Amino acid sequence: FQTGMVGYPEALTDPSYHCQLLTLTYPLVGNYGVPKDEEGEFGLSKWFESSKIHAAALIIGELSDSPSHWSSVKSLDQWLKEQGIPGIQGIDTRRLTKKIREKGTMLGKLVVDGIPEDSIPFDNPDKRNLVQEVSMK
Repeated sequence: FQTGMVGYPEALTDPSYHCQLLTLTYPLVGNYGVPKDEEGEFGLSKWFESSKIHAAALIIGELSDSPSHWSSVKSLDQWLKEQGIPGIQGIDTRRLTKKIREKGTMLGKLVVDGIPEDSIPFDNPDKRNLVQEVSMK
């Protein structure tokens, strides 16, 4: 889970969330859309932490349907669909966060409507070297 008030574009593209179901605890997500991926002064992305979304899925309380910001070029929903990242809204994310704090890390999966649940295996990231997967070569 991510409790900070940093932007969702930064959180989703942060390699430290690689292969995780990212839960954002602030109440309204998507209200400023997603900016264009522009290169900054040192050849790094100006708005994102890396070149792609690293989170496996996004869990939020409420998605804004009408983003409004001068830098927005698309909605969060559009961006997730383009990147093939599933998301779910309508979740009590603070309650979920409390459960994670009490129980610790738990395996989970987000199953999109129309896809058989059995066709998506549980991915245990503890059995992989995630640092190696996201590190620069």
